[in-house]
Amino acid sequence: MMEWVVLLVLAGLFGVLPVVIYNRLVRAQNEYRNAFAQIQVQLKRRHDLIPNLVETVRVYLQHESQTLEAVVQARNHAAGLLQAAGSKAGDASGMLPLAQGEQQLTAALRSLNVAVEAYPELKADQAVRDLHEELAGAENRVAFARQAYNDAVQDYNNARETFPASLLADFFGHKKNAVPLQFDDHAAIQSAPKISL
Repeated sequence: MMEWVVLLVLAGLFGVLPVVIYNRLVRAQNEYRNAFAQIQVQLKRRHDLIPNLVETVRVYLQHESQTLEAVVQARNHAAGLLQAAGSKAGDASGMLPLAQGEQQLTAALRSLNVAVEAYPELKADQAVRDLHEELAGAENRVAFARQAYNDAVQDYNNARETFPASLLADFFGHKKNAVPLQFDDHAAIQSAPKISL
């Protein structure tokens, strides 16, 4: 009688454990995909602000057309990479190009900020200040969304790699770890961006 009870408990354990593991992996995967969707929202907001900023400063910076064009090209490139990465959340083929494109956009925006610094009347323009404030806020939201995504990726990877899930993850279709979204500035994002006017 005792052997039957032990066999029933073991059979129940081996029947329930795979279901629990599968559900945990799916939940963790959905969480990092949702977190990436938040990154998409924030990056799209950032990308949408940039044309307004460029148009606002274009009048003042007519002879800085290369700087403005570099910002527009970097913005369009980053927006395209964001759209392409949408279906590849957690996959290196989507995350690495996106990170590179956003780094190029950040560099172009830095060049624009340097150009704006040279024009006191431009720095004093209320529309430019408002756009810079919105852009700074967008940068902060991107940093927070990126951190939430990377945390969700870490949770998924931990769920996938820990025992006993590591024995069944491949069988359930979770064959590789998700890739975090790291920019070159990942150490610097701990502080708010500084945009001086």
